[in-house]
Amino acid sequence: MKVGRVFASLSLIALLGAAGGCATLDPVAAMRESSESSVRECSEWYRALDAAIDSAGVRDAQSTRIRGFPHMRVDRFSAALRDSARTKDSTLHALAERMVDLDIAGRRHEIANLSRQQLAAAWGGSEEPDARTALAKARECARRMRDFDLDSPGATKAMLERAKVPDDYATANRVLGLYALTRIPFAAGVREHERQTHAAFERELDASAKGNVVRFSPRSRPRIDRDQVRAVLERATENPLRIPNPVDEDLDLLFALYAPSFEIETAGDFDRPGSLRWIWKHLPEVDSADPAVYRHVAYTRYKGINLLQLVYTIWFSERPAESSNDLLAGALDGVVFRVTLAPDGAPLVYDTMHPCGCYHMFFPTPRAVPLPAPPGENEWALIPQKLRALNATDRLVVRIASGTHYVNRVYRDQDDSLARYELRPYDELRSLRQMRGGTRNIFGRGGIIAGTERPERFLFWPMGIENAGAMRQWGRHATAFVGRRHFDDADLLERRFLLDLR
Repeated sequence: MKVGRVFASLSLIALLGAAGGCATLDPVAAMRESSESSVRECSEWYRALDAAIDSAGVRDAQSTRIRGFPHMRVDRFSAALRDSARTKDSTLHALAERMVDLDIAGRRHEIANLSRQQLAAAWGGSEEPDARTALAKARECARRMRDFDLDSPGATKAMLERAKVPDDYATANRVLGLYALTRIPFAAGVREHERQTHAAFERELDASAKGNVVRFSPRSRPRIDRDQVRAVLERATENPLRIPNPVDEDLDLLFALYAPSFEIETAGDFDRPGSLRWIWKHLPEVDSADPAVYRHVAYTRYKGINLLQLVYTIWFSERPAESSNDLLAGALDGVVFRVTLAPDGAPLVYDTMHPCGCYHMFFPTPRAVPLPAPPGENEWALIPQKLRALNATDRLVVRIASGTHYVNRVYRDQDDSLARYELRPYDELRSLRQMRGGTRNIFGRGGIIAGTERPERFLFWPMGIENAGAMRQWGRHATAFVGRRHFDDADLLERRFLLDLR
């Protein structure tokens, strides 16, 4: 009898403890029950705003929402900072602020893409606020809610535990597709693609070129030496997280300095790059009369040091079919080119892919020594070419093949062309203006551009990549069919290269 009472008491204590733990790990409920009216009101505002966003289908997928923290989002780089945030208050507060900023960045476009009626419904009043007013309210509320979280050890612990980005592979597809077996022929296909890529880089460019070769260069080219670049990066890194975060003129200078020229074999309209426009179709169109390259900032980590990455994306109207059964053809295509900078401003590694996450290749400089692939790793690092050190006056040229838009050479040249492109913010694409009024995100559910589906998706689904071959938003790029790898993995370079950061 006594044993039964003791067992019952222990069970009750365990249940109460579990209930207490659950309450601690439910920040939204804690906010709604807060004694601070402003926190309660902000929690309700975010609930209404999220309902309007989801109802309208305008959710932005670039960063991942954190369960229980509607005012924060996380990307893979931020998730990699969690361990350092556990040991120092200033770092914790800075990481929380960064995740709030990621949410505000997403909210800016989600709010812009709502109609006035949808926004008014979220506002909960008779007035119809404009997007600027709504964003200002979201920003103010996010700061209040962040401070509320940081005052609660339980909420802070939950925030750090949940600040993760799920990978972009569907495990269920791999199970149903018998991945353990089907990966074998896919791995053989990867080896064959790598062999063909190496062969393409060994051929003479002029011998294999199709059509006319047109080089597009950026409109401006700053004159700046390496010491000045180092100073820019040192200034930009003066923050608790030690993230190189250049802004305004400094950021413009870096993007202009490292912007490549794109040398394109042009055999048809499908090889003419341009800006993206909403015209009358449901699919954005490429305006080749207005050549543009879209830029944005990214980061990686190497042995605890945060490194700045500059990302450039060029778009084409399509990848044309080479035959009636071409599995890779479809609407929209492009090339993403990324440069990773050392703390002194020197390029360490360049890498490229297509906006589908396909054809990921690395181009290391002498300050990046490739590491061997682990045993059994099938898609580790395709390195078709190594680059010599660049001088401050050199412009990198990216050669792109006709039709397939494969990158088949990267080299340096001091000459720019008469054909120029304009650098534009990648964020424009998250709320792109429509001809009939309003704005719309070119990336839809899950960060995929609807209408860019490729027939290959019916064959490649056992590898776990949803809608393989379709064009994707930044942060949604799985880049390996065999294994798991993302273009924005925070340890992507650390695992594959020995970097000289001196």
